[in-house]
Amino acid sequence: MPIKSKISSKKLPTKPVLKSKNTTRVPRKTLKFASLAEVRREIDDLDAVIAPLMSRRNYAVMQAAHFKDSVKGVVKLGRAEEIIRRVRRIAKQCGTDPDSMEKVYRKIIEVHTKDEQKNWRMINKR
Repeated sequence: MPIKSKISSKKLPTKPVLKSKNTTRVPRKTLKFASLAEVRREIDDLDAVIAPLMSRRNYAVMQAAHFKDSVKGVVKLGRAEEIIRRVRRIAKQCGTDPDSMEKVYRKIIEVHTKDEQKNWRMINKR
């Protein structure tokens, strides 16, 4: 039986991370920084949001194992490509290089898939 997941909003940063209210596209001119230290603080703030979300994503991937018949059934190339197409569209909307974002997501998918395969037997004790 799948375990319900809910990341507490208390674990996520409360202050806005992006300098723009429009989170789908941040104009470059709004991302001006006065120093390297300021840039690093921004990166740290972003990581504080991204890492919990990546943990939540990994948890969801592990939950998917409950619905798969075998370790081999974990890998669905069509699903991976569907994710890549969606992420490329999002990257374009955000003004980010889709090729770079694709590389990042291919690695995320690879790592999360390996985790799911590694844990499939434990998750599906029958």
